[in-house]
Amino acid sequence: MTVTFADIEAAAGRIAGVAVETPLIESPALNARLSARVLIKAEVLQRAGAFKFRGAYNRLVQLSPEERSRGVVAFSSGNHAQGVALAAQLLGIAAVIVMPLDAPAVKVEATRGYGAEVRFYDRLKDSREAIASEIARERGSVVVPAFDDPHIIAGQGTAGLEMARQARALGTDFDVLLAPISGGGLVAGVSEAVKTLSPCTQVWGVEPALFDDTRQSLEAGERVTIKPQGRSLCDALESPFPGELTFPLMKKNLAGAVGVTDSEVAEAMRYAFSTLKLVVEPGGSVGLAALLAGKVDVKGKTIGLLLSGGNVDPDLFARVIGGEL
Repeated sequence: MTVTFADIEAAAGRIAGVAVETPLIESPALNARLSARVLIKAEVLQRAGAFKFRGAYNRLVQLSPEERSRGVVAFSSGNHAQGVALAAQLLGIAAVIVMPLDAPAVKVEATRGYGAEVRFYDRLKDSREAIASEIARERGSVVVPAFDDPHIIAGQGTAGLEMARQARALGTDFDVLLAPISGGGLVAGVSEAVKTLSPCTQVWGVEPALFDDTRQSLEAGERVTIKPQGRSLCDALESPFPGELTFPLMKKNLAGAVGVTDSEVAEAMRYAFSTLKLVVEPGGSVGLAALLAGKVDVKGKTIGLLLSGGNVDPDLFARVIGGEL
């Protein structure tokens, strides 16, 4: 099963008036630094603070009344958790979210604040998939994957649809677009939307250097599972492999994938705060990090930059802004 442009347009219709059509903003200071025109999609301003609400609502709103009565279960370190929890609250659906013990406290609190039940697991010992499956079996709940679901991918793709149309309204198309990668739900959907409307646009995925499974997979021509040697500052982007549904779309649409280090991400977060006046979480900052570090040639071009989320733990954010990380 694949996701088409028509699927993304249909998703846009379902989330219209519920999800925020986030602005495409421009910073003269960033343009001057990069000698390029950068149009920034501020998904930090999305409901629940990240793009994940788009896919979650598109998935849940299509559940039958009988499925809704049985509830949903999802597993996530944070943004998918909040997106599903909020969508479930809006639709009157009970939600259980399986989260790691070390998930950022701000994301756990927000998930509970939307009315979801949180079940913790040890990411070093437990299988979140197995826990979610057991809950679903016990309750008859519907499992809502974080990225490997056509409705999730189509929902995330609406961010790309908006970006391309907003750029057109400004009289331009993107030469290059950068978006974060974990399992690939966002960049798969966004790339399908953008490449359909602007085939000449180069779409680049950006991932943590220690979690470069997409880069390796694209180079190998098939899905590669990595064994990470440590953790990343980008807690939201620690998938060790691309999705079964997302990878074919990435293989079809992406110009490539680049990796960024924790220090480059921290610098991007500081730049977003001090210059763009935006609070961006580590995983949401990777595209900006790639631009500031010169990972992609952008001089003289029009760039689309997707800042995917702003749900950062306050203590961690203070350390980053203070230069401790």
